Amino acid sequence: MVTLDTAVVARLKTHGQHFEVLVDPDGAYDMKHGASIKTEDILAVEDVFENASRGDRVPEEDLIKAFGTTNVVDIARKIIMDGEINLTAEQRHRLMEEKRRQVVSFISRNAINPQTMTPHPPARIERAMEEGGVHVDLTKTVEENVNIAMKAIRPIIPIRFEEVKIAVKVPSNYAPRAFGEITAFGKLIRDEWQNNGSWIGVIQIPAGMQPEFYDLVNKVTKGEAETRLLR
Repeated sequence: MVTLDTAVVARLKTHGQHFEVLVDPDGAYDMKHGASIKTEDILAVEDVFENASRGDRVPEEDLIKAFGTTNVVDIARKIIMDGEINLTAEQRHRLMEEKRRQVVSFISRNAINPQTMTPHPPARIERAMEEGGVHVDLTKTVEENVNIAMKAIRPIIPIRFEEVKIAVKVPSNYAPRAFGEITAFGKLIRDEWQNNGSWIGVIQIPAGMQPEFYDLVNKVTKGEAETRLLR
């Protein structure tokens, strides 16, 4: 049950008017970002307001003009999906931390130290972002935040985005099963089945994902595969 004490305002400006509904902040945010949620479950009250803080309700004729209906549930869903949601301080902090982790993870998985051709650990990237004064922007995508972060940390640590090619030779007793898992990990550049049943392939992956790739190869071949980084 959504209470008025925990509800926040979702608002939409359209047809020259402001329309507001009171909603559960987490449920509304999840719905806006693709979760399957019933609108009626996240409404605090089934009313549409011009100004929720004053309790000014929108006349029915204005609802019909703007939305073509007076059904509050349908209108509320459109306001949530197309409008803005006031986030609580706790929710904003949680979302900031989550997006920051996504940015760090993306950089760690896709970038390398060009001096050593090895990935940077996430902790090193986080320290560089702190030193560079990087602030994650909730209104921007992960990719946009990554671009901002990379500009700030390049003067601090040697880093660049790069993909690498790795040659893999899998013994015949593991090849049929390993083929699917290994080729699903990255882009298959070329491959060849040998007369003895073994398989040789070249996989292209983001440079930062090398440790994960080697772990996968060792797991599906019990450490019996041969790998070589191609330069």
